[in-house]
Amino acid sequence: MGDFAKCGGKLRPLKIVYAGTPEFAKIILSSILQTAHQVVLVMTQPDRPSGRGLKIHPSPVKEVALDKNIPLLQPTSLKLDGKYPQEASEAKSILEQLDFDVMVVAAYGLILPKWLLALAESKSQLGCINVHASLLPRWRGAAPIHRAIWSGDVETGTCIMKMAEGLDTGPIIAQDRLNIQTFDTTQTLHDRLASQGARLLNETLNDVAHGKEFQLINQSEIGVTYAQKILKEEALIDWSQDAQIINRQIRALNPGPVAFTHSLDVLYKFWLSEDISDVVTQHRSATPGEILEINELGIEIACGKGVLRILELQKAGSKRATSKQFIQTNSFHVGQKFN
Repeated sequence: MGDFAKCGGKLRPLKIVYAGTPEFAKIILSSILQTAHQVVLVMTQPDRPSGRGLKIHPSPVKEVALDKNIPLLQPTSLKLDGKYPQEASEAKSILEQLDFDVMVVAAYGLILPKWLLALAESKSQLGCINVHASLLPRWRGAAPIHRAIWSGDVETGTCIMKMAEGLDTGPIIAQDRLNIQTFDTTQTLHDRLASQGARLLNETLNDVAHGKEFQLINQSEIGVTYAQKILKEEALIDWSQDAQIINRQIRALNPGPVAFTHSLDVLYKFWLSEDISDVVTQHRSATPGEILEINELGIEIACGKGVLRILELQKAGSKRATSKQFIQTNSFHVGQKFN
């Protein structure tokens, strides 16, 4: 562990290496920067093409680092024997020469090799501290928020864990639970989990700075699930499924890649919905994907079982709109089908 000698009765703030890439990691980083601790280096993935026109954009984490004048490292890989050994070797050299106390990782997106885990272990009892948006061992992997909503979980949470070589297999340092609300989307749940994770992490960092001895809890081998990366083809709606499953799909894929369907060869994205099977009876003669009703509350569609009400949608080439706004300028009719 680093030297936490007292200075004027106060413990010296930690020097932190931070590794993260998307918006979730940006929120965590921004929270750290509001504390007394110092981020001495930020690691994030290389700039990628995104948005319309696929222009090259920096990651959200890089934007914060540039704004705060924090040194940046953007290796394509950290594997010394991988496809980019020179980049990995340069990163290793920089990190080995850097004076830091602890490494924090949140949704970085690159595998941390053994040499980096060992280097972090030499700095702190906790090694690489990872912020993960699920109650491990449930939903290890890339898309824990999406998968929790899509699977109908009633709760999730945040784990602060010590990183190990396996995929999200390390022991738990701290965790907190969070209820998944009926109207949660991946976006709304993401924001609440990021806020929760930032709080938990800062508490952990303060405990590290005060020299606390942690009692790590090994993850159970029971209940392990993997949150595979969301594929674009998963966003196509299968109207033969139950309304509650399609509703969860739509909410899980908001804000991306967004659930979609077709009608009369036109693509429609569905952003928000609700399962109204308890209050609306599906017509026995209706086929899955058929519009049953159009009113101020939304567009009601028959499913394999139950009825789904679309609240927000988007026609290809148009802007996202509420159903009420949409039907004022678009001609849907009862009996029209989606497929």
